Amino acid sequence: MLRLIHCCRPLFMILLGSAFVWPTWAQDGATNTDTRASRALDLRQQAVAYENGEGVPRKPELAISLYCKAAVLGDPQAHYSLGWIYANGRGVPRDDATAAYFFRLAAAQGLDAALRMLKIVGEPGNNVPECLRPPAPAPQPALPETGQEPGVNYQAVAPRKIFELVMKMAPQYQVQPQLALAIIAAESNFDSQALSPKNAQGLMQLIPETSQRFQVRNPFDAAQNIRGGLAYLRWLLAYFEGDIALVAAAYNAGEGKVERYKGVPPYRETRAYVQRILRTVGALAHPFDASVTRPSPALALIRPPWRVN
Repeated sequence: MLRLIHCCRPLFMILLGSAFVWPTWAQDGATNTDTRASRALDLRQQAVAYENGEGVPRKPELAISLYCKAAVLGDPQAHYSLGWIYANGRGVPRDDATAAYFFRLAAAQGLDAALRMLKIVGEPGNNVPECLRPPAPAPQPALPETGQEPGVNYQAVAPRKIFELVMKMAPQYQVQPQLALAIIAAESNFDSQALSPKNAQGLMQLIPETSQRFQVRNPFDAAQNIRGGLAYLRWLLAYFEGDIALVAAAYNAGEGKVERYKGVPPYRETRAYVQRILRTVGALAHPFDASVTRPSPALALIRPPWRVN
């Protein structure tokens, strides 16, 4: 950690009120996870040495670069150290918005100290710090404009009323009809009275919390249910910046699980669900309205692109 923390540890701990709480790494794909964790630890230790001149010449710029490489690998302590560097202007101009971005990433992984620092530096900005930005993605094919897709012609298989409702309402929520119809088919098979053991209700299987969130009074009413599901899809598309696989995974398992596993969760049901949606939609990317919500802070950790096995 920083020299300031080493030399003034008692005062530092008093100011924070408690010791750091480091999160537990996910155990799925243990070999890969352990390799990433080991690599991140090595990079962070090098960064600490160059930041404080411990056995090597003090090089703040190199330290920041090494912290960034560890941060890309998902190391929460590296996120915290970068937040501290920007919050205090150590080797870089002070930038509270950038500091808050890193603190928020650390807080999302369980660092209580980062939560406390967020109260000091304020809200993060909208811009992803440069060292966390992924390479520019390759252009993705545009989604079809209609519900016609090879192998899945929803106009032929969906009840006429539901198909017409989706075709009318989906554009109002900036959601391609094919994606909405694919979700309905996967969730309820077009049964407006469907009820799951987890109390997911109606065509788009809205749980009560989602119905309340998007002001759906009667989830078994087809129009209301579709409206709520489309509102949620529009939010997810903005939150995951149009990545259809992440949106589908979040719709099935929750956005928190996608962030926790830094991609599609390892659940068999969720992975099969995502594959089904991707095959039906026929594209990986979807247009999104960035004004709906800020993107997930975990996107910097999820990218570069991953695969659904």
